[in-house]
Amino acid sequence: MDITPSKSPRTNTPPTAAHTADSHDLIRVHGARENNLKDVSVDIPKRRLTVFTGVSGSGKSSLVFDTVAAESQRLINETYSAFVQGFMPTQARPEVDVLEGLTTAIIVDQQRLGADPRSTVGTATDANAMLRILFSRLGKPHIGSPKAFSFNVASISGAGAVTLERGGKTVKERREFSITGGMCPRCEGRGTVSDIDLGQLYDDSKSLTEGALTIPGYKPGGWNYRLYSESGFYDPDKPIREYTDEERSDFLHREPTRMKIAGINMTYEGLIPRIQKSMLSKDREGMQPHIREFVDRAVTFTACPDCDGTRLSGAARSSKIKEISIADACAMQISDLAVWARDLDEPSVAPLLTALRQTLDSFVEIGLGYLSLDRPSGTLSGGEAQRVKMIRHLGSSLTDVTYVFDEPTIGLHPHDIQRMNGLLLRLRDKGNTVLVVEHKPETIAIADHVVDLGPGAGTAGGTVCFEGTVEGLRRGGTVTGRHFDDRAALKESVRKPAGALEIRGATAHNLRDVDVDVPLGVLTVVTGVAGSGKSSLVHGSIPKGQGVVSVDQGAIKGSRRSNPATYTGLLDPIRKAFAKANGVKPALFSANSEGACPTCNGAGVVYTDLAMMAGVATTCEECEGKRFEASVLEYHLGGRDISEVLAMPVNEAEKFFGAGEASTPAAHRILGRLADVGLGYLTLGQPLTTLSGGERQRLKLATHMGEKGGVYVLDEPTAGLHLADVEQLLGLLDRLVDSGKSVIVVEHHQAVMAHADWIIDLGPGAGHDGGTVVFEGTPADLVAARSTLTGEHLAAYVGA
Repeated sequence: MDITPSKSPRTNTPPTAAHTADSHDLIRVHGARENNLKDVSVDIPKRRLTVFTGVSGSGKSSLVFDTVAAESQRLINETYSAFVQGFMPTQARPEVDVLEGLTTAIIVDQQRLGADPRSTVGTATDANAMLRILFSRLGKPHIGSPKAFSFNVASISGAGAVTLERGGKTVKERREFSITGGMCPRCEGRGTVSDIDLGQLYDDSKSLTEGALTIPGYKPGGWNYRLYSESGFYDPDKPIREYTDEERSDFLHREPTRMKIAGINMTYEGLIPRIQKSMLSKDREGMQPHIREFVDRAVTFTACPDCDGTRLSGAARSSKIKEISIADACAMQISDLAVWARDLDEPSVAPLLTALRQTLDSFVEIGLGYLSLDRPSGTLSGGEAQRVKMIRHLGSSLTDVTYVFDEPTIGLHPHDIQRMNGLLLRLRDKGNTVLVVEHKPETIAIADHVVDLGPGAGTAGGTVCFEGTVEGLRRGGTVTGRHFDDRAALKESVRKPAGALEIRGATAHNLRDVDVDVPLGVLTVVTGVAGSGKSSLVHGSIPKGQGVVSVDQGAIKGSRRSNPATYTGLLDPIRKAFAKANGVKPALFSANSEGACPTCNGAGVVYTDLAMMAGVATTCEECEGKRFEASVLEYHLGGRDISEVLAMPVNEAEKFFGAGEASTPAAHRILGRLADVGLGYLTLGQPLTTLSGGERQRLKLATHMGEKGGVYVLDEPTAGLHLADVEQLLGLLDRLVDSGKSVIVVEHHQAVMAHADWIIDLGPGAGHDGGTVVFEGTPADLVAARSTLTGEHLAAYVGA
């Protein structure tokens, strides 16, 4: 019997039509107007790598972060209950007409990790949590639960009576409890103890009458000074070193005491608590430069003598696995710790070890193997912080999500950029949409799709100049396209040094007893792979007090009331000029003082808090967003009122205050410096909170350029700079050197290296594989020798 299945007749049916669900392969943005965007419409392909480029301030972050990513996060937050939303940061809907095809956005930005003294690389990445469990299970001797290994948990114990309801009766019972924590009791888990250097507060060989106090703002005859010289607790004519113990205690530590001085009620307080409240408890970034300098001199931080800076109690340090304590494990370079974890073979904690190994291997893979887990998170650069945040996404099983990166190559040597490119492509190949804001041509080159914004910055930007492939960008004729293949040439002749800054026996962090002479009077570039010891050499080893002005990448602290005019000190001469021209007091021309609009308190907008719903900001109807009350706007200088002046871009204001009726030399000088660093397009009243990272650093540079320093130390000034702006930066560095300054730049950008007079290359690797000087000399010698990684990449860059 034939049981073969009968063959059905073959029909030429067309292939199945694509499923409707597969047609959603674009993120559509239509009519975006956030910040300086001018009705931008753009289609972003999903499951591809799209790079957004354009000059600094052209609107890249406004489109990617403030529109696409912000709306995605807001929509996800709306899926939670109103109760949960009440605990989450509220986000207003971005200014955009249509946003379609969004997927879950994961933002990996340049925001520094919290600078809380208790936060370390280990606590920020869960590696510490896993180590604590490991030691609580395997450590010998056993000392307790994972809390016993945490430097954030103090050991406490107590006993007392508790009242219980039992069987209808109220019963009192004695109970005892104890928690074993790992916190060092002396430094309370901070690892350092602070001390005030009394020699910086006063000269003890002098009496108060002779002007013994050396604190800023404590001048003889001033109220701060009279509080001590006329208090009556000690003889003002006696040298401070001759005070009795009681007088010294009253002078330095006395509790607040009410008293009358010259008939005025005042509160006397010991010098140390008074200084701590008035200066040391304030945010360092917000201080005036001379106060900050005093605080840096007066407060000394030393490693805690009880725990040797490990933050952990003696008991936590005594429990070991294979002769290694948790303090030793956290102090190890992560690449070494990964090897140690791989050698542990303990079936009882196998899942934990697998997770720990994965995390540590991710550190090494992403190029952060040179860090240690006990490194305070506040000391990481913006680029390092971003890569630490990437670690939790590398092994993620999630697909079809949108990863948003903000200049992931910042702080990376050309050698490391190739590795970062590989990671971005890996995330894309898992089926994710990867959006990258970037300036480096090496990363733009790997894009599947490029969106170029511009053509200029600020109000001159905010439009899409080009959309398409990298090849199309090269031929497109936009600013980015024209500069895409720019290569700086080596200098034909280099400047001769006017002297040298000697560094001897530098051992900060991973430096290995480095001796180096940093030439003065020239442009010196310090380079090397990430983690090779550049910042340790420049920031940690250059002697203080030699007229060194340091401009780092730390964030500018400021509220939405802060703007370039207030931050640079520009507003002071402007207010005085307005006051003088109109015969009124300067305080009227401050939106934070007497001239503020009473309805919005000088903010220009009225905020309505809607609890768990997104708050609403509406322009103040009284002042129409001008921030000043109407009577103040009647006063003019050069035909403009104060709100019109604050709305001017720097370039226009420079002309306005340079000549004519409004000529104000002090304001003109500051505006000239802002224009020099490429911020001519910023308006004077633009809130600091809206500035990009590159803009903030250049604003700092403009502020510091007015200081009387002989040596400028810049930390990656090209961060956030477009290819076209690097040329302007090099011109600025040249002008600084030609005016007699010495400029030391920590930099990875080959254009800056090629332009240098002298290069100091650190390496050869990162962490304990670095920390030595592998080359000193001119860029031409470095290219000719090709003896280091930097030399090879620079030679390829200049086409040698």
